[in-house]
Amino acid sequence: MRAARLISLLLLLQAREAMTAAELARELEVSERTVYRDIVALSAAGVPVYADRGRAGGYRLLGGYRTRLTGMTRDEAEALFLAGLPGPAGDMGLADAVAAAELKVLAALPPSLRDAPTRTGQRFHLDVPGWYAQHAPPPWLADLAGAVWRDRVVTLHYRRGDREVTRRVHPYGLVLKNGIWYLVGRVDADLRTYRVDRIVDVEPDEEAFEREPDFDLPAYWHAQAEAFLRGMLRAEVRIRLSPAGLRQLKHRSDIPFGYAEAVAAADEPDEQGWVTTRLPVESVDVAYTQLLGLGPEVEVLDPPDLRARLAEAAARAAALYTAPGDR
Repeated sequence: MRAARLISLLLLLQAREAMTAAELARELEVSERTVYRDIVALSAAGVPVYADRGRAGGYRLLGGYRTRLTGMTRDEAEALFLAGLPGPAGDMGLADAVAAAELKVLAALPPSLRDAPTRTGQRFHLDVPGWYAQHAPPPWLADLAGAVWRDRVVTLHYRRGDREVTRRVHPYGLVLKNGIWYLVGRVDADLRTYRVDRIVDVEPDEEAFEREPDFDLPAYWHAQAEAFLRGMLRAEVRIRLSPAGLRQLKHRSDIPFGYAEAVAAADEPDEQGWVTTRLPVESVDVAYTQLLGLGPEVEVLDPPDLRARLAEAAARAAALYTAPGDR
């Protein structure tokens, strides 16, 4: 355990040049006292680590010092090669860079682990696009990836409906969602998101921009995706659900927030175990399709037109199953 922590500490100092004891303790999830002991142990083992005092101080490695690690386990080596699965990196024009990095990592591994890429490739494959979409990376993806890497301004010509708009963008990052690439960038004071396959032209610029150091792409995307889904829930219906209907509603609601809010708003069960609640929905038409699949396990209370449509559907279904002599 301690050996793994010492290696992690050494790699942190190699990657970040200087870190305080408090920063190291936070990264390693140990106390500062443990960090002090580990620094002493590294120094005793011949690692040239020293402390700089002052406000900008911290622990550093002597300039240029690098270690060649040979303690990688098989699980670690095979997990490392998962990052090189073909697909998104190639779409961004990074296939050669990924292949070169794999070769260098492979050369540094001990002989017993050099079958890691073969074993990984035989066992895992990442197929990103959806079933009914042909995989073809957008033509401007590699240019945008280069601008993102280098923090360079780009001018986008973007298709919006039946017109084309032009925007000067600071490209912050690229996101791949369900086989579709999105560009997140700053336009003036606002962060915006663009579908890359709707970009008709990209004009690169050698002008550099300075991104906010605390910008968190995954957090931004998560917040935007949640806001988008919540924004789709523009209507609401009031329903009664049997215990079975409440369980099945989770699988009928297209947007998880709708189900979660329906459960949170549910009244106490009545004598038969049925609950009354409100269900946020995209529209009354969408609610009709969702609730029709629950059959007799749901009763719509409001709005009246949705209740009438489901009552008519139930009557037509009952007529289909009536014995021929009773029709």
